[in-house]
Amino acid sequence: MQDKITIVRDYLNEVKTRCTYNAAAKALGVKPAELKKLLGDRTPENSWFVNTGAGEPVGYTDAEKHPELYRTQRIIESSTVLTRNLGL
Repeated sequence: MQDKITIVRDYLNEVKTRCTYNAAAKALGVKPAELKKLLGDRTPENSWFVNTGAGEPVGYTDAEKHPELYRTQRIIESSTVLTRNLGL
């Protein structure tokens, strides 16, 4: 599972686009709460995973957020995007 999470995290960091926990969790076949636990520490690399309503990473301070987190308003909200682009 950690390998798949790493693939998704690396992809989001490469395309510099936020993704909802729900979309990522569905693509990975886990519940959103489980995904949050599996992500581990609040790091800039993990801050691309965001809450559906607010588009914000849950519980992150400004220092823990990626400096380019808001470079685009686009947020991946569908697991289809991840499964299609990453072959999950």
